Amino acid sequence: MVNDRDIALAHALANAAGQAIRPFFRARFDIETKPDSSPVTEADRAAEAAMRRLIEAEAPRDAILGEEYGEKPGTSGRQWVLDPIDGTVSFMAGRPSFGTLVALLQDGWPVLGIIDQPIISERWIGALGQPTLFNGAPARTRRCTALADATLATTGPQYFSDHDGAHFMALASRCAHKRMMFGGDCYNYGLLAIGHVDLVVEAGLSLHDFAALVPIVEGAGGTMCDWNGEPLNDNSSGNVIALGDPARLDDVIEGLACDH
Repeated sequence: MVNDRDIALAHALANAAGQAIRPFFRARFDIETKPDSSPVTEADRAAEAAMRRLIEAEAPRDAILGEEYGEKPGTSGRQWVLDPIDGTVSFMAGRPSFGTLVALLQDGWPVLGIIDQPIISERWIGALGQPTLFNGAPARTRRCTALADATLATTGPQYFSDHDGAHFMALASRCAHKRMMFGGDCYNYGLLAIGHVDLVVEAGLSLHDFAALVPIVEGAGGTMCDWNGEPLNDNSSGNVIALGDPARLDDVIEGLACDH
């Protein structure tokens, strides 16, 4: 389902995005506010445009869904899902904790994903049926013997609704809450895949926010699902769990549901 040509193209897309992004990092650039009140920069648009040009040249029958330029239909049953800068606020602040996300979906299911951090040259790639690689070496999540020992991360409390936030904090109270981390965007999932974070929980994500993460986390020995434990695909709600040790999944779902 995923072949060497797909992997090579995914790497080329990440390379093209990084080349477009690096000149803007900690520089002056134009910032606009999108209808959902989130910011977008020249770097976001330049990176996505570069990736789309490559896909249209190398895989013209594949569909494209990008955060900045929307959807282009395809005829192959495959779709490239692009987030040129996941963590635009971090990028604007000069923090190298953002990342470019590149995903390939087959019939709506994520089968290939890249997280690329172009400033500090870190890259994760996961493909269905293959081990996740971090800068070319195998990546592995770590065991977590009890939820009380788990380091939990999320991008920020401001991204939860009051309802979802209450459930998140109920779960957080069962984790090692003094080690809980805010901020990090997609970088948190990369850290989970190499065994430095145990659990990431978020709500309201879009497909371009999570599609690339699924093959990476699962290829490193973890699991990703929605808050009900269902696998993630292009119809998922965007309430996601990424867990390094799948043995703790029932504990996490129970913790999230405990206020129902």
